[in-house]
Amino acid sequence: MSTKVLMVCLGNICRSPLAEGILKEKIDSDKVFVDSAGTANYHIGKQPDPRSIAVAKKHGIDISGQRCRQFTKEDFKKFDYIYAMDKDNYANILALATNSLEQQKVKLILHKKPSSEQEVPDPYYGGDDGFENVFQLLDSACEQIAEEINQKHSV
Repeated sequence: MSTKVLMVCLGNICRSPLAEGILKEKIDSDKVFVDSAGTANYHIGKQPDPRSIAVAKKHGIDISGQRCRQFTKEDFKKFDYIYAMDKDNYANILALATNSLEQQKVKLILHKKPSSEQEVPDPYYGGDDGFENVFQLLDSACEQIAEEINQKHSV
């Protein structure tokens, strides 16, 4: 049985698609399934933001085939690890949890960073440099996640 990881942000067009694409590059896709979702329903069925697609492509990752979807309660049953990009989305995800087992699956993606840097900033309203910054934060976080999954599950 494979390990399943879900990346979650607000609209599923900027941060979580990048996190999904980055982590997929760092793991064995036969043993680890990675997906992404948003807590809001603004962009269901759409491609990630063109700026996210561009920054991923710049780093050799193609996320253009991803399509946005909304996080659902069913995701607690489907996924082993759920990573929120910021505290608001973390709280929105936890609000849907029905028990402590589901709550334990949810972490901030930057949970290993000092408390002042636990949120991945939303680059949507900023310039292209914000997307590069987000890419770098997520690349570092996904490296740690891949190492943890490999150690725990001998992937």
